[in-house]
Amino acid sequence: MSLPPLVEPASELSVDEVRRYSRHLIIPDVGMAGQKRLKNAKVLCVGAGGLGSPALLYLAAAGVGTLGVIDFDIVDESNLQRQIIHGQSDVGRPKAESAAASVREINPLINVIVHNEALSNDNVMDIFGGYDLIVDGTDNFATRYMVNDAAVLLGKPYVWGSIYRFDGQASVFWAEHGPCYRCLYPEPPPPGMVPSCAEGGVLGVLCASIGSIQVNEAIKLIAGIGEPLVGRLMIYDALEMTYRSVKVRKDPECPLCGKNPSITELLDDYEAFCGAISEEAADAAKDSTITATELKDLLETGDIFLVDVREPNEYEIVNIPGATLIPKGEFLSGAALERLPQDKRIVLHCKSGARSAECLAIVKDAGFSDAVHLGGGVLAWVNQVDPSQPTY
Repeated sequence: MSLPPLVEPASELSVDEVRRYSRHLIIPDVGMAGQKRLKNAKVLCVGAGGLGSPALLYLAAAGVGTLGVIDFDIVDESNLQRQIIHGQSDVGRPKAESAAASVREINPLINVIVHNEALSNDNVMDIFGGYDLIVDGTDNFATRYMVNDAAVLLGKPYVWGSIYRFDGQASVFWAEHGPCYRCLYPEPPPPGMVPSCAEGGVLGVLCASIGSIQVNEAIKLIAGIGEPLVGRLMIYDALEMTYRSVKVRKDPECPLCGKNPSITELLDDYEAFCGAISEEAADAAKDSTITATELKDLLETGDIFLVDVREPNEYEIVNIPGATLIPKGEFLSGAALERLPQDKRIVLHCKSGARSAECLAIVKDAGFSDAVHLGGGVLAWVNQVDPSQPTY
């Protein structure tokens, strides 16, 4: 469905702006009025990572007058495979500042606002309140639900995107005209069911595919043209090169935007709501977590059986000497238990500790009461014991 323009047009375009945006101006559906609306719009991009990189670059190039970027992370070398807004010289620099510098280089005629901080319950309402539209480039469920809830409570539309390996999704959530994110996903997935990009990987160029769709939707909303993805979920498969659209209806029983909302303010703890790991895993790991240096000492005794629960391709990148690869899936099926010796202490590890905690709960439940796992996973091992090895 067509929607009214999100913002009023600016009073005028300068001569420099007319020259810069001339290819927009000669499109009848955009024209002077549409470009003036873009100039008058205030858009916040949440995250300057995989999705935020192309989104910020194209929002800036399109002439969005005020462009905000919020990110608390710093640029890491592993980001450069997909986060094209950053370069080699930006490694170690705050992402928000690096992104802002690139945006200003793309278009010095716009105003860039840097929020070099983490988005939280304490600041999200104030920050969102200064913008007309939110572009969500986050990569975790806790922040996604917080972004959705804040947008609905403030009456703001936002453009959502998600990426994983070769698959991408995008939609526009605007409770005034259609469903919100909770209508599509009422509850977060069980802990550990959906790996993050850091665990499962993502094809770098997929970020551009979904990020550019997000910008396309943002422009349509601002200018009031076309049919935005309100009430539709766009699903992209890069391997098959297929796009398909699924209708998403507003849930009348949605606890946030339904007829009788039970959520009338932000949740106290979104991390707890989404749960990084299950309660069983948290209980198992409570008194059964060791450090990398403690693992080093245990390896020297030779009395442990060290198990790597990651996937084979991760094991090829970096591994702890002496570890036996038994992927998490074999623990979930029960097949791994037959491979565990009874006469040695079981020590589990993964990349950062979440998957090994889930496997630890299974192992303890099977009777290996003295089993432990490595807090921080192989990343902690590299940082604290063997920095000569790569991280990912």
